[in-house]
Amino acid sequence: MELEVSLTQQPAAVRADIGGSVNINCRTSQNINSNYFSWYQQKDGQTPKLLIDRTSTRASGTPSRFTGSGSNSDFTLTISGVQAEDTAIYYCMGEFYISSTYSFTQ
Repeated sequence: MELEVSLTQQPAAVRADIGGSVNINCRTSQNINSNYFSWYQQKDGQTPKLLIDRTSTRASGTPSRFTGSGSNSDFTLTISGVQAEDTAIYYCMGEFYISSTYSFTQ
Protein backbone atom coordinates (compact mmCIF):
# COMPACT_ATOMS: atom_id res chain seq x y z
CA MET A 1 0.00 0.00 0.00
CA GLU A 2 1.34 3.42 -0.92
CA LEU A 3 0.39 6.51 1.07
CA GLU A 4 1.35 9.95 -0.10
CA VAL A 5 1.97 12.54 2.58
CA SER A 6 2.71 16.21 1.99
CA LEU A 7 3.66 19.22 4.10
CA THR A 8 2.71 22.75 3.10
CA GLN A 9 4.59 25.63 4.68
CA GLN A 10 3.27 29.20 4.61
CA PRO A 11 4.12 31.92 3.98
CA ALA A 12 6.89 31.15 1.49
CA ALA A 13 8.70 34.30 2.62
CA VAL A 14 8.13 36.81 5.39
CA ARG A 15 9.62 40.19 6.29
CA ALA A 16 9.59 41.43 9.88
CA ASP A 17 10.72 44.48 11.80
CA ILE A 18 13.36 44.00 14.47
CA GLY A 19 11.49 43.33 17.69
CA GLY A 20 8.38 42.25 15.82
CA SER A 21 6.68 38.88 15.71
CA VAL A 22 6.48 36.24 12.96
CA ASN A 23 4.33 33.14 12.53
CA ILE A 24 5.28 30.37 10.09
CA ASN A 25 2.62 27.73 9.54
CA CYS A 26 3.08 24.15 8.42
CA ARG A 27 0.12 21.96 7.48
CA THR A 28 0.34 18.21 6.93
CA SER A 29 -1.95 16.27 4.61
CA GLN A 30 -2.33 13.56 7.28
CA ASN A 31 -2.59 13.93 11.05
CA ILE A 32 0.73 13.42 12.80
CA ASN A 33 1.72 12.52 16.35
CA SER A 34 3.08 15.74 17.87
CA ASN A 35 6.12 13.79 19.14
CA TYR A 36 7.29 13.50 15.55
CA PHE A 37 7.14 17.10 14.34
CA SER A 38 10.09 19.49 14.34
CA TRP A 39 11.40 22.80 13.00
CA TYR A 40 14.85 23.52 11.56
CA GLN A 41 16.71 26.74 10.87
CA GLN A 42 19.28 27.07 8.07
CA LYS A 43 21.44 30.17 7.93
CA ASP A 44 23.30 31.13 4.77
CA GLY A 45 26.20 28.77 4.09
CA GLN A 46 25.39 26.51 7.04
CA THR A 47 23.70 23.14 7.49
CA PRO A 48 20.16 23.04 8.94
CA LYS A 49 20.04 23.17 12.75
CA LEU A 50 17.29 21.69 14.91
CA LEU A 51 15.30 24.48 16.58
CA ILE A 52 12.17 22.80 17.95
CA ASP A 53 11.59 19.10 18.56
CA ARG A 54 8.36 17.25 19.45
CA THR A 55 6.29 20.23 18.29
CA SER A 56 7.19 22.54 21.16
CA THR A 57 10.45 21.48 22.86
CA ARG A 58 13.32 23.88 22.21
CA ALA A 59 16.56 22.21 21.22
CA SER A 60 19.68 23.03 23.22
CA GLY A 61 20.79 26.57 22.43
CA THR A 62 17.48 27.66 20.90
CA PRO A 63 16.55 31.11 22.27
CA SER A 64 13.25 31.46 24.15
CA ARG A 65 11.89 33.80 21.46
CA PHE A 66 11.30 30.68 19.30
CA THR A 67 8.09 28.84 20.18
CA GLY A 68 6.53 25.82 18.54
CA SER A 69 2.88 24.89 18.83
CA GLY A 70 0.15 22.88 17.13
CA SER A 71 -1.34 19.42 16.81
CA ASN A 72 -2.86 16.95 14.35
CA SER A 73 -2.20 18.57 10.96
CA ASP A 74 -1.58 22.24 11.81
CA PHE A 75 1.69 23.47 13.34
CA THR A 76 3.18 26.91 13.92
CA LEU A 77 6.63 28.33 14.58
CA THR A 78 6.46 31.74 16.28
CA ILE A 79 9.41 34.10 16.60
CA SER A 80 8.68 36.81 19.18
CA GLY A 81 11.06 39.76 19.31
CA VAL A 82 12.71 39.06 15.97
CA GLN A 83 16.46 39.71 15.80
CA ALA A 84 18.64 40.38 12.75
CA GLU A 85 20.38 37.03 13.27
CA ASP A 86 17.05 35.23 12.78
CA THR A 87 17.36 35.80 9.02
CA ALA A 88 17.33 32.22 7.69
CA ILE A 89 15.38 29.53 5.91
CA TYR A 90 13.02 27.64 8.21
CA TYR A 91 11.93 24.06 7.53
CA CYS A 92 9.24 21.96 9.12
CA MET A 93 9.66 18.20 9.25
CA GLY A 94 7.22 15.42 10.05
CA GLU A 95 7.87 11.72 10.57
CA PHE A 96 5.01 9.49 9.48
CA TYR A 97 4.70 5.84 10.47
CA ILE A 98 3.32 3.86 7.53
CA SER A 99 3.07 0.05 7.40
CA SER A 100 6.11 -0.59 9.63
CA THR A 101 8.23 1.81 7.60
CA TYR A 102 9.22 5.32 8.60
CA SER A 103 8.74 7.94 5.92
CA PHE A 104 10.57 11.22 6.43
CA THR A 105 9.08 14.22 4.68
CA GLN A 106 10.53 17.71 4.62
